[in-house]
Amino acid sequence: MSLVVLVTVPPERAPALARTLVQERLAGCVNIIGGLQSVYRWHGDVAEDPESMLVIKTSGEKYPDLEARIRELHSYEVPEIIALQYDRANSDFQEWLRRSLEPDHS
Repeated sequence: MSLVVLVTVPPERAPALARTLVQERLAGCVNIIGGLQSVYRWHGDVAEDPESMLVIKTSGEKYPDLEARIRELHSYEVPEIIALQYDRANSDFQEWLRRSLEPDHS
């Protein structure tokens, strides 16, 4: 099973988190989408903050470790971590993703 995981983060923290997830082979690729403005309810108030969105490509097998690592590194008390399963993708991409998540045998 392949997943796309969406995570919002403060813009200044996005590159380091993305790099860590890829280096640790929890993600094959992370896209950083900047320029978001999030409006949300927090502790009874309406808050508004700039954020970046991480679009993380991973596998269902890696998801528990990915989620745990995001929770460990994330600065938010309640990080947004949304996993979306997909059943169709370019087969070459799927093969690349599978290989990218394997331990390095070099």
